[in-house]
Amino acid sequence: MKALIVSGQHFEDSELLVPYHRLLKEGIETHIASSKAGPIRGKHGCQIEALALAAIDAKQYDLLILPGGKAPAVLRTDEILLDLVRQFVDDGKTVAAICHGPQILVSAGVLAGRRATCYRGMAKELQRAGAEYLDQRVVVDGNLITSRIPADLPDFMREIIRRCGT
Repeated sequence: MKALIVSGQHFEDSELLVPYHRLLKEGIETHIASSKAGPIRGKHGCQIEALALAAIDAKQYDLLILPGGKAPAVLRTDEILLDLVRQFVDDGKTVAAICHGPQILVSAGVLAGRRATCYRGMAKELQRAGAEYLDQRVVVDGNLITSRIPADLPDFMREIIRRCGT
């Protein structure tokens, strides 16, 4: 099992760090990637090194996590990331997004006919993308796991870990 977390500048610190450390604790090799290699900084000051998306081979990973914060608003225009998301979805691999992370799913065009949740302020955007928006702590629809806010992280991680089979 191998996981990839994709984020960028001004990510929501807890939405990246909690999954990262929990997956490592479970013995799951986990990498962080962004549009460019180098440090990315969270909204609350955390800094972490990221690999370049262009160097990522999706075939090597079983799980993709998209944290929220302000990063998804920029990342949603990265064609390399959008192709990566589509490949994960098409291959039936688990894709998990929290808070504003589902903005990337909207831009990748993978939500039509799916059930999902997100930060409440972007619910209409999910609906316009063809998703059924549910205001729940976590929504699982096939290989897609979504949550709303940092307070939902325990439920989000429970479903991710369940999917990992650890």
